[in-house]
Amino acid sequence: MARKEQITKDKILEAAFDLAREEGIDNVTARKLATHIGCSTQPIFRVYSNMNELYMEIYQKATDAFNDYYDNYKSEIDTPFVHLGLAYIDYAREQGQLFKLLFQSEIRGEKSLYELLNGKNGAVTKEINKAAADGCANPSGLFMKMWIFIYGCACMVLTGDYDLTREETIDFLNDIYDKCS
Repeated sequence: MARKEQITKDKILEAAFDLAREEGIDNVTARKLATHIGCSTQPIFRVYSNMNELYMEIYQKATDAFNDYYDNYKSEIDTPFVHLGLAYIDYAREQGQLFKLLFQSEIRGEKSLYELLNGKNGAVTKEINKAAADGCANPSGLFMKMWIFIYGCACMVLTGDYDLTREETIDFLNDIYDKCS
């Protein structure tokens, strides 16, 4: 009888995702992953023909994790783009390595930042529509202005330079919305 494989594709992907979340995608190497799993590199390359193939699956898993995070993010904010901004900034704070993978790496392939942020449920599209219903003359342009601020805040979180409170962040986002809409 053939020996049952103990190191499955799911186990490899889960371990690689954990390593990417903890140490960053640059630290997901075959050797480090094998050590993390407790095996040689052979099972990894039996399942994946190369590391880029694994990186794309890690990226997709990270995309799903971000979508789940956003879908479950709680706030009582009704102003368009403010809830989106808070969730994005908090994701950078809570999941810095995954944030870097998703929004600051070249691994995403053909997917734009807009597509990634819009997600499977159309988060940005909903906010743009909400701004239009609120009377904003150019909701897509407003999104771009707010996005630049939101992205900058999230990047400052990663470098440890963002010290605004949640309330201050909400005030800034509301102010940008009011002045630009």
